[in-house]
Amino acid sequence: MNFLNELNENQQKAVLNTEGPSLVIAGAGSGKTRVLTYRIAQLLSQGVPAYKILALTFTNKAAREMQKRIAELVGTEIAANLWMGTFHSIFSKILRFEAEKLGYTSNYTIYDTQDSKNLVKSIIKEMKLDDKVYKPSAVLSRISMAKNNLIVAQSYAQSARILSEDTACKRPLLGEIYKQYQQRCKQSDTMDFDDLLLQTNILFRDHPEVLAKYQEKFQYILVDEYQDTNYAQYLIVKKLSQQHRNLCVVGDDAQSIYSFRGARIENILNFKNDYPDYKLFKLEQNYRSTTTIVDAANCVIRKNKEQIPKKTFSENEEGEKIKVLRALSDKEEGFQVTNEIFKLANYEQQEYSDFAILYRTNAQSRILEEALRKRNIPYKIYGGQSFYQRKEIKDLLAYFRLAVNQNDEEAFKRIINYPRRGIGDSTVEKIREIADKYHVSLWTVLCNLNKVADAFNSGTMSKLQKFGSMIERFRQLIPEENAYDTAVIIARSSGIIDDLSNDETPEGVSRKENIQELLNGIKDFSETAYKEGKDDKLPAFLEGVALLTDQDGEKEGDQNKVTLMTIHSSKGLEFANVFITGLEEELFPAQQSVTNPASLEEERRLFYVALTRAEKRAYMSFATSRYKNGQIVTSRPSRFIGEIDQEFLEGYLAMREESSGFKLRTPIMNRVRKPEINLHASGHTDIPEIDRSKLQPIDANQVIPGMIIYHPTFGAGKVINIEGLGVQKKAKVVFAAGEARTLLLKFAKLFVQQS
Repeated sequence: MNFLNELNENQQKAVLNTEGPSLVIAGAGSGKTRVLTYRIAQLLSQGVPAYKILALTFTNKAAREMQKRIAELVGTEIAANLWMGTFHSIFSKILRFEAEKLGYTSNYTIYDTQDSKNLVKSIIKEMKLDDKVYKPSAVLSRISMAKNNLIVAQSYAQSARILSEDTACKRPLLGEIYKQYQQRCKQSDTMDFDDLLLQTNILFRDHPEVLAKYQEKFQYILVDEYQDTNYAQYLIVKKLSQQHRNLCVVGDDAQSIYSFRGARIENILNFKNDYPDYKLFKLEQNYRSTTTIVDAANCVIRKNKEQIPKKTFSENEEGEKIKVLRALSDKEEGFQVTNEIFKLANYEQQEYSDFAILYRTNAQSRILEEALRKRNIPYKIYGGQSFYQRKEIKDLLAYFRLAVNQNDEEAFKRIINYPRRGIGDSTVEKIREIADKYHVSLWTVLCNLNKVADAFNSGTMSKLQKFGSMIERFRQLIPEENAYDTAVIIARSSGIIDDLSNDETPEGVSRKENIQELLNGIKDFSETAYKEGKDDKLPAFLEGVALLTDQDGEKEGDQNKVTLMTIHSSKGLEFANVFITGLEEELFPAQQSVTNPASLEEERRLFYVALTRAEKRAYMSFATSRYKNGQIVTSRPSRFIGEIDQEFLEGYLAMREESSGFKLRTPIMNRVRKPEINLHASGHTDIPEIDRSKLQPIDANQVIPGMIIYHPTFGAGKVINIEGLGVQKKAKVVFAAGEARTLLLKFAKLFVQQS
């Protein structure tokens, strides 16, 4: 198979240029995943061993998609040897090999955000600080930002600038919290997500022989979404690529929207400075959206000064103009949006899953949800509570974690008295105090109760010893049994299943079903790993769960519902119809960004991302008044609407930029639509009579242009054309009455007459 034939000219150049540093600027919908995939396939076809190729992504979903495509091109066995995955999963793997050099064991566990927040809460409480001033989420965010910029706790505490900033925010002891947080993580033999990058940098800095080993190993390095890299990621990539210098980064500066997470747009803008001999490739053809949507997005993004110039274009159909919906209130905005969805779903037979409603802040979803419920339109919130964040799941996972790593403090505290075994908070607090006194883990105290016997009464000692013995039995299972068999024994022996079985309420039944679903997932993991010759033990399963990213929990295509999400969450996704809501000054763009040029440019990039999620139709809505802090305030339309050329808009208004802001001007009239083709004149309605007694159902894949079909509602018709693939495959049909309809074949239930 010559896969190069599937690429356009610019894509081919980016794939074939495998040597030296290269920057691929990939506009929205331009096929960057295909370029990355085929570039790897090209390297493999040239004889490069798979284990010498490192490919870094930001989601497991992206890595899986690429690995699947590569396997189709070169075979599963070869693809399996690639070092491909998220930054965190790849460097977690390296840290497992090298953990002892940093004072960890290879069985270290990984804290998720909630675990980290719980630990911060504990430290704030122990230090007797006001948690309204030292808000755990704000403290954790500060620690995360420090780690992403490679500022360790000791350096943080010694920085006069940082101390000044913390003092100004009335949190002068934040450095001490950071110090204790890191000490407790080390005692617990745990790392948080940010540690996976920080500790990798420390490993490469302090152990040059280790860095040299991986520099030699990775002959070719590819990085997806390079505009989203933070300083820690940037430095790792730069160090690893120093020897062979075969570094290919792919991204789009126009979609850099994660500065609040530490992403630095400078990494992609300054690539030319880091690698002066680099080669630049631009993927400018958008295969996703209509020309109207692409041209409108270009109007807005060209206003940004900090960017790598490019001109994205589309050769798709022109498509409909972008509708601007003007509402008098946020409540009316919700009504207008849902009304449009209702019309398209019912009169054009569009699936609810073809619609996405995007908003700048989570708070906007409430009114939109209410409006959808009133219309009986099913919906889902993208990025809602993850399956793995549910209490019963976290409880059982904590048992797994403690069996793997007995020093895991958060797992220990979570389950020592669940199900209830008479070990109260005061007992746990005593264990904590002893652990702090001797600078050891909680588990170490539990294993040495005879040395602190005077701290506990005999009854408590007995309960603690029984708990410790149970965890020790679980620990011994791990090397002997696969993940599933171990998990089932732990779930039963811990008492969790019995505890949930005693709760016969609907919620209790649901929790038990969730536990069963988790065990089903572990069984699938064990069987798949065994077949593929991979590690099928419990630690390997736990690592996969710990490294899930924001988008990895979403199941595609399993529910026919409208999707609601923040614009930040929508990056990397696409929908036939997209509604961008709340387009008002000081909401989008956000109030704090209006006076900051760099922040305003990021808001503009965020709008660009929102608009380019749309394939066929895009809507923009705003309200002239909105509830804020319990009061109605007037709103002005967002400047971003005014930055789009009038020819691409349809609806209530256009705007122009003036020194005093934006003012309404003459409403845009609905555009004159192209006249419908006279299907009678072209002979397309020459449809014979159908004998309904001879009808038989036809599979969607068998429907072809020119075919005479029968629809239970609309009667006999002739298929004019077919578009789309798979579940999105649609047919344009002209029925006997001359009426043309577009049918989604998956649900159309068509029949043909037997001859």
